[in-house]
Order: sequence, then C-alpha cells, then structure tokens
Amino acid sequence: MNKRLMLILNPSAGKGSGVKSLGKVLEILYLGGYLPTVYFTGGEGDATRLVLEQGHLYDCVTCIGGDGTLSETVAGLAQLESPPLLGYIPQGTTNDVASSLKLPKSPAAAARTIAWGKPVSLDVGRFNSENYFTYIAAFGAFTEVSYETPKETKQTLGHLAYVLHAMTQLPKLTSYYTTVECDDEVISGDLVFGSVSNSRSLAGLVKLDTSTQELNDGLFEVILIKTPKSVLEMNEIVKDVLSRNFSGGQVTMLKSKNVRFTFEQPVKWTRDGESGGAHRQVTLENINSAIKIMVN
Repeated sequence: MNKRLMLILNPSAGKGSGVKSLGKVLEILYLGGYLPTVYFTGGEGDATRLVLEQGHLYDCVTCIGGDGTLSETVAGLAQLESPPLLGYIPQGTTNDVASSLKLPKSPAAAARTIAWGKPVSLDVGRFNSENYFTYIAAFGAFTEVSYETPKETKQTLGHLAYVLHAMTQLPKLTSYYTTVECDDEVISGDLVFGSVSNSRSLAGLVKLDTSTQELNDGLFEVILIKTPKSVLEMNEIVKDVLSRNFSGGQVTMLKSKNVRFTFEQPVKWTRDGESGGAHRQVTLENINSAIKIMVN
C-alpha cells in the first residue's frame, strides 16, 4: 500500500517554478511509494494551519517553496504530538536550510531524495513560547533586509538583492543595549546585531564551520556583534564575519540551548527571514531533534 504524502506548494516561490515542476515531482513521489495530495498556500500562515489541521493524517509532509514556506511547515510539525517525516523541495531565493543539509535544488532530484533518501533529526527553535523558527532568529543590522526587499527584486537579483538593499541601510545602523543570558553566561553591552541559529549558512552569504556545526545537537549558535565605533571597526567586523573569525573581539559566537535577550525598548526581530515583531524580551529554546527531514 502506498504511504500518504501531504504536498504543500507555495505557488509564488521561486518565480513559480514549483508549479511548473509539479507533474514530474508527483510522478517521482508516486514511483517512490507515496500517494501525494496537493495543498496550495494562499497567504501567510497557511502552511502552518494546513499541517496542524491535516498533517497527522500523513506519513510524510513535504513543502515546495522557500525558507518561509519551510519555516511555516516546520512550525506546524513541531506542534504535533507525533510529527510525520518532513520532505523539502527548495524553490526560494536563499534556501539556507537546503544548503546546510546539502539538499538538491532541482525539484526532480529533491523529490528523489524524499522518496529514496534517509531521515535525519533536526532541532527546531521556539521563540517566546508561541512561535517557531527553523534556522535563525535575529535582530539588528540588515535583518530587516530579508523581508523589506521587494519580492520582484529578490527573484531577479537573488543574493545580490540583499547586498544592494543592505547598502542603503548603512545610515540607519542602530545600537542596542542588550543583556544576553546563554545558559550559565550573562553578557551585557551595546550590540549592533545578534542572531540565534541552527544552520551552516546564513542569508546564503556567510558559511559557518561545518566541522563544528551540528543541526541536531540541542544547541544554538549565538552570534553577537558589538557596536562599531569607527569605519575601521566596521571593516573589521565584515572581515571577521566573512572569514568565520568568532574569537571574541567585535564578533563573538557561543553555543547555548536556551537564550534570553533583554532590551531597554522594543527591538524588531526576524524569524527565518520574515518579520518576527518587536519585543523588549525574547526567549529562545532549542527543541532537540523535534522533527526528522529526508536527506540524501
């Protein structure tokens, strides 16, 4: 008997390439022993709602879309008592999770991974108890770029769109006095950026050390960047980030299961590249091995 597969498709991701490849994807999944049922998303939150309502009826939940669609799908799975397997066919602009897991970008190859690959455990982040993220939650410099850059620009220019838009934000660089509690360590000071991630790739531009980054170890990577006092310090920050030098100068990286940020005023956050709201306090929890995703 064929296993049941829920296929969630974001028709607008990746210039609509997911819709164009749907026939081949369905054929491969069927040949791999699955009976797919297709659900289309029409707006924000649809993927989460669909998984919460219908996900428990399936052996595998697969989404076709970008990081945002995946994030919503994972948020639904993380709330199920016994979540089914997750399959991912990446179709967006950046696809950090696909890069981290070395998932193929070709829809046909990704479908074959779901049909004949193997499941691996993946940690999921919980954000202020009621929200979730798959690979990153962040605040500060350039974090608004990912959701403020027009979709048409992203689709046309890809990663370059983020860089070009970020350049226009330089005059708006803001410092945040922040208290960070990482398990048993407390850090206070002026920060220009902070992120909590479970990924080997950030925004498709910064690659973390794959020899030390485990995606199912129950620990986040916490990156903190101090506020630069000069153009020279700003240049040093860029150089350190691109060269993965997190030695504790202007840029610091820690590992922690639970993290709490406290600010003097509400600060805007992003979750998996989408707006995460403004908060004076943010608590992030690592749900160890919350789901299983199919990989090669």
